[in-house]
Amino acid sequence: MSEYPVIVLVGPPAVGKSTVGAALATRLGIGFCDVDEVIEAEQGRAITEIFAELGEPGFRRLELDATLAALSAGGVVALGGGAVTNAALRSALEAHQVIWLRTTAQEAVRRVGASTTRPLLNGDVAGNWTRLAAQRAPLYQQVATVAVDTAGRSPTGIVDEIIGLLAIQEPS
Repeated sequence: MSEYPVIVLVGPPAVGKSTVGAALATRLGIGFCDVDEVIEAEQGRAITEIFAELGEPGFRRLELDATLAALSAGGVVALGGGAVTNAALRSALEAHQVIWLRTTAQEAVRRVGASTTRPLLNGDVAGNWTRLAAQRAPLYQQVATVAVDTAGRSPTGIVDEIIGLLAIQEPS
């Protein structure tokens, strides 16, 4: 068992949860889990295909199971942008350190580009991102231990801030 608490990263798509999560886990010498990647591996297909076949409710059921398993395993866990819409998942997050990563719509659109791998952003990426971020903001705030802005910042700088905010003692 790690000496660190489970650290969970939440936020809308393209805020850097996967990138920052991997960097934070590496820095602390603990495991990292990207829940979306776990779901894709378990299902043997992309998130967009899962959404197309099962719809968002079906995907959210898979996401809950994968997230609960990841939380039990420990380390740093990056959640999908909409995971916080599930009340049971929000309840499960109460026992953990939760970092709400935020960015601007302009930065998110730059990061996403023309990607079609984020089903809820397809079409009007800027408009859809802004709508999702605004709708989910109260849920992110509800579960967050701290919030960190990522726009225009390096993963290293963000990791430094998270470690400082959580007062984590780094391995020597």
